[in-house]
Formats: sequence, C-alpha cells, structure tokens
Amino acid sequence: MKIPSDVSYIKKVSSEIEAFLKSANVKSSIRFDIRLAVEEAVKNSIIHGNKKNKELPVVITYLLEGGKFTIEIEDRGMGFKPEKVPDPTHTKNLTKAGGRGVFLIMKLMDEAKYNDRGNKVFMVKFINDKKGER
Repeated sequence: MKIPSDVSYIKKVSSEIEAFLKSANVKSSIRFDIRLAVEEAVKNSIIHGNKKNKELPVVITYLLEGGKFTIEIEDRGMGFKPEKVPDPTHTKNLTKAGGRGVFLIMKLMDEAKYNDRGNKVFMVKFINDKKGER
C-alpha cells in the first residue's frame, strides 16, 4: 500500500492490516501489538521521515506466511540512526513528550531493524498457533 505523508492515513493503514490479520484468525493480543507498532512506524515516516510533505509517499508492504507476519515501512526522507534515539526509560527522558516510537516498535515486535540509511523499517511478529488461533 502507498499513502501520502498525511497523518490522517495512519488509522487507515493500521485498520486495513488489523482486518487482514483478523481474517487470518490472528489472536487479538498479537493484532494489538502489530497495530501499535505499525501506527508508530507510519507516524514516524510521515512526520520525521517525509516531514509531512504530502507529495512524498510512505510505502507499506506486508505478508503473513509460515506463522510469521512481516512488514516493511519506507519513506523518502533522509533517514536517521535508531541507535542515536535517546532511551525513553532513562530518568532524564521520562517526562519528555514524544521519543517513544522506536522503543515501542522494538518492544512490541519480535524483530525490528532499519536499513543503513534509516528510512525503512523491517518488522517481524511470530504468530503462535495455539487453541485454534494463530
């Protein structure tokens, strides 16, 4: 899917992905983690990557296969170095507004990594196959 860099599209993206996962019988707690991580990544791409330039797209590609959900979110921005993002759990950062998106992505997904440029995130969530649900 390709969207313009407009924050009004964030919920559209996450809703479409959640509906896809629900149709594949992925349990709600896993869908919640994925939805939150996707919303954070798309928001970061729109705001920080493409600087809300509606002419620049955010491209989202996802797949559910073999008990594994993979998603890539790419913007056209200059990129960043995720290791340079301040730790939001550090005492001096606890009261700061913002700065938790990358942290949440890393905690909610089983795998999350950025390309060298820092304008594309690749995320993986393993889907447990128990009790008739994925």
